[in-house]
Amino acid sequence: MRIPALIGIVATVAVLATGCGNDPDADATTQTAGSVTYDLSAAQTGRVRAAKVDDIAALVPQAIRDRGVLLVTGSSGTVPPLRFYANDDKTVIGSEIDFATLVADKLGLKVDVQVADWSQNFVRVDSGEADVFISNVTVTEERKEKYDFATYRTDTVALEVPQSSTLDYKDRKSLAGKRIGVGTATNQEQLLLKWNEQNRAEGLPAIDLAYFDKTSDYFLALASSRLDGYVGPNPASVYHVATAKQTKILATFSGAGDALQGEIAVLTKKDNGLIGAVHKALEHAIKDGSYQKVIDRWGLQNETVPASRINPPGLPKKK
Repeated sequence: MRIPALIGIVATVAVLATGCGNDPDADATTQTAGSVTYDLSAAQTGRVRAAKVDDIAALVPQAIRDRGVLLVTGSSGTVPPLRFYANDDKTVIGSEIDFATLVADKLGLKVDVQVADWSQNFVRVDSGEADVFISNVTVTEERKEKYDFATYRTDTVALEVPQSSTLDYKDRKSLAGKRIGVGTATNQEQLLLKWNEQNRAEGLPAIDLAYFDKTSDYFLALASSRLDGYVGPNPASVYHVATAKQTKILATFSGAGDALQGEIAVLTKKDNGLIGAVHKALEHAIKDGSYQKVIDRWGLQNETVPASRINPPGLPKKK
């Protein structure tokens, strides 16, 4: 499916900040952005839970069933709603933790949440330190050579710019010569690198890619106009725009580019026997409504999928 390059400016988001104001890590339990009230507490009493589904649980490899725990690795930024630290600064919460918990519940397993740098999450899965990587992971053709995927959200990325920006975004050419923040080793980086190749081929200057250690560092750079823009996960940008009131979203697009709708998925080691069970758990959650409850809880309504897919077409390989 082709995704229009320009969706529009998110300038009409109604915001009511509660408790922690502009700082999602402050000592408060909730923050409201638009119609969604985010639970920032470590307790997560509103987390969506589910009962074990015996016939699906029986598909889990015996070693994991014997352990009784699903080892889940992922990154942790500082901004809701995907994967972030609660107000105790040590408990990882967010939509990705809720999806992991929902899958584990249906498989009759407990969840062990791990945190690692982005690239180290793949290493953990490779080594067996983790069973699955659930952290806004995009399906790519390159990754499919080593890993299996079961999808649960669309991959939508946003171009976020300072509130005072006069950038007129029409397509990739609009970013030529601009300083744009992007996370290293992400599909967003791969997309911008592809755009750079196309821009150079047309005689345009390259996009100046800027890398920081944390999402909060990108947002600070945007607020101080040290960046012309930041390309990152749409849910995090929507939350940041609504609560910080220092930036705006100029465009959203598929993380796979114009030719394909990217998808976010649970990643596990290829042919380890786990992906079938994860896929059926997600399908069951979609059908029984528990999936939608997680979507609604974290304001991800524009990223729902009608069904989970195993290893669908992914972001093309780098040339």
